[in-house]
Amino acid sequence: MTLEQKIGQFFFPAVFINDTEENIQATELLIKKHNIGGLTFFHSRASAATNYETKKKVILNDGSCQRLKELIARYQKCATTPLLMSIDAEWGLAMRVEKTPQYPYAITLGALPESEKNLVYEVGKQIGLDLKSVGIQYNLAPLADINNNSNNPVIGYRSFGEHKEKVSTFALEYLKGMNDVGVLGCLKHFPGHGNTNVDSHLGLPVLKETLEELLANELVPFIEGIAHNVDSIMIGHLAVPALNDGKDTSATLSKSVIETLLRKQLGYNGLIISDALNMRSVSSLYEKKGQLEWEAFNAGNDVLCFAENVPEGIQEILKKATTDRIEASFQRLWKCKQKAGIVDGNLSLLNFSKSDFDFETTSELNLRIAQNCITKIKDNHNSIAVFEAKNRDGFAKISLYKDLDTVFFKTLSPALSSPEFNYQTGGSSILNDLEKNLHKFDTILISLFVPKTKPLNNFGIEEDVLQFLGTFFSTKKCILYVFGNPYVLQVIPNLQHTLGIVELYQDFDEFQEVAAEQLLNDTFCKGTLPVMINNL
Repeated sequence: MTLEQKIGQFFFPAVFINDTEENIQATELLIKKHNIGGLTFFHSRASAATNYETKKKVILNDGSCQRLKELIARYQKCATTPLLMSIDAEWGLAMRVEKTPQYPYAITLGALPESEKNLVYEVGKQIGLDLKSVGIQYNLAPLADINNNSNNPVIGYRSFGEHKEKVSTFALEYLKGMNDVGVLGCLKHFPGHGNTNVDSHLGLPVLKETLEELLANELVPFIEGIAHNVDSIMIGHLAVPALNDGKDTSATLSKSVIETLLRKQLGYNGLIISDALNMRSVSSLYEKKGQLEWEAFNAGNDVLCFAENVPEGIQEILKKATTDRIEASFQRLWKCKQKAGIVDGNLSLLNFSKSDFDFETTSELNLRIAQNCITKIKDNHNSIAVFEAKNRDGFAKISLYKDLDTVFFKTLSPALSSPEFNYQTGGSSILNDLEKNLHKFDTILISLFVPKTKPLNNFGIEEDVLQFLGTFFSTKKCILYVFGNPYVLQVIPNLQHTLGIVELYQDFDEFQEVAAEQLLNDTFCKGTLPVMINNL
């Protein structure tokens, strides 16, 4: 390759599975003309994180997976140099693609006992197999962020928790699972996005920690990853003034963070990839096209993810970078391509007729995870209280934000029949009617299916519902089963008055089944909360 062609390899522009033919042809032109190194797949332009504020409607497409395979084959066919296909699939392809296997969030895995870390390995392995089956060799996951800020708007459920040892162990297990089936992984977001309260898709988070504090906590999982030869590390769009002479410079644009800290001090010589360069925290810093790409490369990134100015960026790097630096980054990327098995004529295009996914294995794995992560937060012999109330007709069940046709209720019903009620929407008038209907019952089983995974607007729980819960917890014997992000417990009032609380983390059928069996049999809960909840 010429020097310019080698520089092209550093660019991984975003591509959208459900894009127009015009956009697809534009990508093909980039591949042919500029010898780009890879692509990063997203569902659609409306679903991209930086577009949330536009409120564009995401149009679902059950044919997305087939379309993804066809696009990958099409793009590889027009590439002179095999493309390293990447995607952000932290909890599986389902993060980006409909009708594909979904695995538990990292926070759910973080509730597992360390003795069950093999389940995290299995998640990494299965995700790797799913990605390979569609032609993707590089997963931009897992997070090595330690979520030690309960108000974090973007990390939260995506982190294994707030304990550095467990985050380190589980991130490595996930990576090993993927690596063992031939898929590359990535620890992110260096130097640690956990203790922030700004979404870097929309603004620039600032870490106030000193280097000593970072070394003692945030950097620990990355240091462990480096010791185990992690394939790549992603730099986060977050500022660390203590490392930049007091300046709020994004780490992705900071030589002191990448070259001095990560390369020299921590001794990392693997591939470094930037976080998406379209994110608001950096995308509007430079008026000149290609300048951002040059600044990110000059700071020490080898791969420029979601680069929006490919031709201009290539020319800026060609003009300003040394040959040695270009060669060093190229060799790191080429080593990853070799490990992924896509060079030297090894790339095989997909067989569209074969079955891609083993949903049965996914379900069995999710069931095992549910059995080991279910967490009893508060217990006053829930089962005894429920059965006693049932025998005196003083027991009812409520499903919040789901209908009555849930696996949880259906599994309970044969042994624990009772009046069932639900609330999905409608506000205070519907809740008032529900309250009247429940007046005669003294013991209430509440299943809360948390509407949203992110904390914005109380995880999607209406204020009227929070008031309803607060009232019932104070006036009735309530047992609460939570299917969703455990941080939701921080916004629910009067939890101290509940009879019992059990946390399930996910609403998958397998988790609902385990929850019902736990209540009926009063079984021991093996899981522990991976994060601290302030009001418990």
